[in-house]
Amino acid sequence: MTSAAMHIARTGLDAQNERMRVISNNLANVNTTGFKRDRASFETLAYQTVTANGAPSTAETKYATGLNLGTGVRVQGTARIDTQGSLQTTGNSLDLALDGSGYFQVQMPGGQIGYTRAGNFTRSPEGLLVTSEGYQVQPGITVPEGTTSITIGTDGTVSATVQGQTAPTEIGQIQIASFPNAAGLQPLGQNFLTETAASGAPNIGVAGQDGRGSIRQGMLEGSNVNVVEELVDMIETQRAYEVNSKMISATDQMLQYAN
Repeated sequence: MTSAAMHIARTGLDAQNERMRVISNNLANVNTTGFKRDRASFETLAYQTVTANGAPSTAETKYATGLNLGTGVRVQGTARIDTQGSLQTTGNSLDLALDGSGYFQVQMPGGQIGYTRAGNFTRSPEGLLVTSEGYQVQPGITVPEGTTSITIGTDGTVSATVQGQTAPTEIGQIQIASFPNAAGLQPLGQNFLTETAASGAPNIGVAGQDGRGSIRQGMLEGSNVNVVEELVDMIETQRAYEVNSKMISATDQMLQYAN
């Protein structure tokens, strides 16, 4: 003997378990540079219509309300919350933070372009500006040998002071990518996102213009995860899971009585 109520409660368990996984990932990345928290979105499953709204109840009257029975819930998707994380001063000249919207561009293995908010860059043995994984920042910037200091303006202009020279020399400009729907970017791990049909094509341009954020040298953007908020969501999810579990137990007892 089966029960629709038991099946509905099972969908509730699955949905809350997936939400807990999202919360767990947020808390795990509370100290990840440039991390943006995710939020689980729910939707109802298909309804079973027993009596349609407005169906004839007699030859002269109609039902004011119908009988529609839900079949459960599921996680519709995860939405990335792109609020600004706190800016933390590091003093490292190659640490960059975006104050506002947009993403740094990085060339990944295979030629794919990745987008990231984590600006903890460094120099390769060849003098290229790269990520900690060795992926080159785009457009490519080569720091001359013998450089004593590097200055990066809020618009991304990179200048280097070479040993023996007093005036800095401009060696390139870091450009920022923005998207019509940044929430549609596909996360890859390692703090990287990639373009999708949902995100739209990137709009590449100068930092601080057309809605793009400004670059802050010597700073890194922290995670936007609020630990207190996540803990509250965790407790709420745990209680919802317990209620659905009790629903299964109660339905099982009712079936025992019926048998």
